[in-house]
Amino acid sequence: MDALLVGRSAEREALHGLLARAAGGYSGGLVLRGEAGAGKTALLEDTVAAAAAGGMQTAWLTGVEPETQLGYAGLQRFLLPFAGQLEHLPVPQRDALRTAFGLMAGPPPDRFLVALGMLTLLAHVASEAPLVCVVDDAQWLDPESVVPLGFVARRLCAERVVLLFAVREPAGPLPELAGLPELAVGGLDDRAAMELLAELAPGRLSPAVGARIVAGTGGNPLALTEVARELSRGQLAGAETLPEPLPIGSSVEEAFGRRVSRLAAEARLLLAVAAAEPAASQALVWRAAEQLGIDPEAAAAAALGGLAEIGPRVEFRHPLVRSAAYYAIPVRQRRRIHQALAAVSDAGEPDRVAWHLGMAAARPDEAVADRLEHAAGRARGRGGYAATVTFLSRAAELSPDGDQRARRQLEAAAAALAAGQPDRAGALLGEAMTELGDPLDRARATRLKGTISLALGQVGEAPSILLEAARALAPFDRRRAREALLEALDAVLYAGWSASGTVLLGIAAVARATPAAAGSDASAADLMLDGFAARAVAGYAASAPLFRRAVAKLLADDLSPAGGLRLLGLGYFAAAELFDYQAQRALTARWVQLARDLGALTALPVALNIQAAVEVATGRFDAARACLAELAEICAATGNPGVWGRADSMLMYELAWRGREADVRRATAAVAREAAGAGRHGIAVFTQYCLTLLELGLGNYQAALQSARTVYADDAPLFGVYVLPDLIEAAARCGEAGLAEAALGRLADRARATGTPRALGLLARSRALLAADDTAEPLHQEAIEQLKASPGAPQLARAYLLYGEWLRRQRRRRDAREQLRTAHDMFTAMGAEAFAERARIELLAAGERARQRAAGTETELTPQEAQIARLVSEGESNRDIAAQLFLSPSTVAYHLLKVYRKTGVASRTQLAYTLAGGRP
Repeated sequence: MDALLVGRSAEREALHGLLARAAGGYSGGLVLRGEAGAGKTALLEDTVAAAAAGGMQTAWLTGVEPETQLGYAGLQRFLLPFAGQLEHLPVPQRDALRTAFGLMAGPPPDRFLVALGMLTLLAHVASEAPLVCVVDDAQWLDPESVVPLGFVARRLCAERVVLLFAVREPAGPLPELAGLPELAVGGLDDRAAMELLAELAPGRLSPAVGARIVAGTGGNPLALTEVARELSRGQLAGAETLPEPLPIGSSVEEAFGRRVSRLAAEARLLLAVAAAEPAASQALVWRAAEQLGIDPEAAAAAALGGLAEIGPRVEFRHPLVRSAAYYAIPVRQRRRIHQALAAVSDAGEPDRVAWHLGMAAARPDEAVADRLEHAAGRARGRGGYAATVTFLSRAAELSPDGDQRARRQLEAAAAALAAGQPDRAGALLGEAMTELGDPLDRARATRLKGTISLALGQVGEAPSILLEAARALAPFDRRRAREALLEALDAVLYAGWSASGTVLLGIAAVARATPAAAGSDASAADLMLDGFAARAVAGYAASAPLFRRAVAKLLADDLSPAGGLRLLGLGYFAAAELFDYQAQRALTARWVQLARDLGALTALPVALNIQAAVEVATGRFDAARACLAELAEICAATGNPGVWGRADSMLMYELAWRGREADVRRATAAVAREAAGAGRHGIAVFTQYCLTLLELGLGNYQAALQSARTVYADDAPLFGVYVLPDLIEAAARCGEAGLAEAALGRLADRARATGTPRALGLLARSRALLAADDTAEPLHQEAIEQLKASPGAPQLARAYLLYGEWLRRQRRRRDAREQLRTAHDMFTAMGAEAFAERARIELLAAGERARQRAAGTETELTPQEAQIARLVSEGESNRDIAAQLFLSPSTVAYHLLKVYRKTGVASRTQLAYTLAGGRP
């Protein structure tokens, strides 16, 4: 057994347990964390050897520091052995991988398609035999590689794939690997450390000397090995005086540095050349060495001290050796090395040549900066946004002209935002702003500043920044100015409608000053902007016709990707203003799919939040929870909570409908605290709407009215219309007739302007609450008939409940029981526990007993199972479901079997019938 595995029985048992799971048909992922030299690589090598001995397939990837900013560099090396299997992938996934690797031309690949293609590819390879994949030194992978690797690891289930990561501490948390099980690989305990030292010592080991070495190294296996190598036989035996201090250094890297410094000059230079070039192919290293005047024969004969081996590639004994070899030589000599590597690199790799030229430059050089900018363009075309940032940043540093430097920094900032790095984008933008002189470039920079603020969740300042950008853009480019206004409106919806009154007036003024095409030529974007501007300054009646035309165009038009991401979310709000649930559902589904297709990591969580709200509105709470679980995973992977924040904003809406009082109060308090700190007044108003729903379900009408007043006064798009029937119910129950009548007047005006079944049903239900006894019943019946034509089951159930309550108060107990029984059954089926309990209590008062719903059973579907069941019932194949949910087909099949067992069905047809309300 390898000496570095001494004392690692527990760690080996955990790793070999994953191999056993793979042999049994399951998958697993694990992150090993530990300082340099702790033995992570030795454990991984042991695991791979055991896997190979058991007939499993293996793959190994080591992150190297020079490739950290080269987009998809790590993933390309990792998947290269499987390139022949790409033909088995669905075309979109295959093309995404090929584009990412530069094997075919095309637009930047969707990062989710890259991740899904990788998952499908690994699952296909593992169908022949279990596959064990190792990613060592994951902290040095480029972001475009580590994000899909982490995403895949979290999606593994039943593919017979094991994915292992090793992360060097103190690298800090890698958000891309968040949510994966971790195994800490620390120093050895004293007994194991002494055992390792005794095994390494060439002779007798003095216990006192051994104890001193163990204390000085903290039990780090590699440090123990290096110290044992540094000390003489007599020193280890205690016969000779030990050096003071021990040759441990502040880190293992220092020990490697000392060993590098003892090499011959040619050997040191040769190692530095290999360290400067990530590919480190033997031929390339020798060509560069010759350029530097190194005698090939002398270099070939040079002893490398066991620090590296020269084969087809230069293999360093440890990643820290690469670092030590590179930084052991002066900066001037490192520049010469990069110049030589640029001269001998393959002309077919212009990006690599440009990078070496950039590293070789000692002063501003426009020719080199231009080559780096072209390399950035090629990287952007492959979707390598992190590499784009690196190339452009270095190009900016080498730009002699201040305007050129600022322009390149501005482009680098935009690329950083696209890469999901809003913090870095902000830093780059700050540098650019100091030198930007062109007014149009400054306007573009201001717009980017606003979008960065919004991406970071700093919602309070984003609307005014984007309005400023629109004003600055207007004299140069009306279209871009109106786009900036739409982005400002998007920010306002989260910053708060009434809180942004001054900004809204400014948006309306700029929109009027930059009119779009009139009549049928008006685009959906123009109609949307004019509709929201009208809502802000002229009221609901002026905005409704514009919203209706905008929504119709959105549903009919073939939107561009960028336009779709910007407009579909606003379209959801516009459709909500019109009480048009079908349009809300269609627009949201399209928004989510577009964000998935584009790999838009900032937009997709927002779209999933809204899709969860749509699912809640139809009473599909489990489907909503599945959406929220997916967005939580994406936010964890990117480390960016976005405009909704880290707290469970949309979860509290689902919990409010379920009636989970303690959970809702805890969630609303957390969301309100976070919203206040980030200027998200719109989210704070949303918490009050959720509390309104909770209190109505619990029958706490006074508390419901207090929360509803806040939402009613704000009158924001969506919540301003949603709250009206709730406020009317609460006010009617509290005897606040004047407030109820005022809210009813507002609801009547809006319902008449839209004429949808949902609007008319809610209007009739609200009128019935305020009507005299001799006119209330037809209104209750009209509400039920209208709401039956709308997909919102919770609102229909509430109509039955209110009708039943009215009938019981009229002493028509038999009629009341019929309506209340329907309401109770509907609420119970969807899981609206508080409203179901309210119906049950009414049933008791009407003379009938209704069984309380059990808190939960073993047969309830998990959110992911519920999502898969829904898609199966809609006719989707396992392969299609896998593509939508970023799972492998085998994982979908695994969960579908569990769904069958829990629902008591044996086929897809029976499942569809069951979910539709039938019986298997």
